[in-house]
This record gives sequence, structure tokens and C-alpha cells, in this order.
Amino acid sequence: MTTYKIAVRLEAPVNPTEVEERVVETITTLFPESEVATHGDRVTATTHDVSHFRKRLFQQRILDTARSEFFANRGPNGFSFELTKQAARNDVVNFAVGNPDELGDVQVAITVHEPDVEAFIDYLAPATEDGEPPEYPGE
Repeated sequence: MTTYKIAVRLEAPVNPTEVEERVVETITTLFPESEVATHGDRVTATTHDVSHFRKRLFQQRILDTARSEFFANRGPNGFSFELTKQAARNDVVNFAVGNPDELGDVQVAITVHEPDVEAFIDYLAPATEDGEPPEYPGE
């Protein structure tokens, strides 16, 4: 089994019409192991655990979409993406594309220390075969 060494940083705005605790819940629903801090109109979080997020990618059968998003936004040390806040709060992965949602999106940046970015993406969202995902291996 490969050991992955990563750092995940999440950030989301808190709008005047929102309750701060709900924005915190938005982040901790998909990334329950996050250490969260609030900074006035922003919530930030860090984690090294993406197991729940990965499980949801498999359950929602959106591995191809996720891979596409991850590879489109990768750099030499990691990749980033944005999630819609409303969906995230409901434990649903919905990638934000195009214009930002009026509530703002959850920005996610994953830095990969080991082994490398492509190998981690292969773990997080493995390639499907004719659209069929591999069986979820659990943790």
C-alpha cells in the first residue's frame, strides 16, 4: 500500500447573510477531519485526510469528472479546485465551474509531498473503464 503525504487547505467566504457555523459545517461535512479557523468574513481549514471526500467521489460515481477537474488545475506540487457551498453542506461533491456562486465557493488546494501529483490523483479519483468505476476499496 502506498503512503500519501499531502496537505489540504480549504477556504470559504462568510457572507453577511450567512451564519458562520454553517460555513464551518460546509467544510467539515466533506472534510470531517479538518482543523477549522474563522477570520471575520472567511473560514479556513487544513487537513491531511481526504478519505471521506474520496468515498463521496466513488459513491456519486463522478470519478471521471473529478479526474478531469484535478488534472486541469494541477501544478508541479499539487492541484486545486472549487466546490459549491450548498452542495458541500449537504455532503455532495459539486465542482464549481464558470461564474462563482452568489454565496461564494469553497476553494480547495491540495499539496502533494509524496509520492507525486499524478499518483495521488490516481488514488483519489482512479480512472474508470468505460465509465464504470473500480470497486471502492475502502480505507
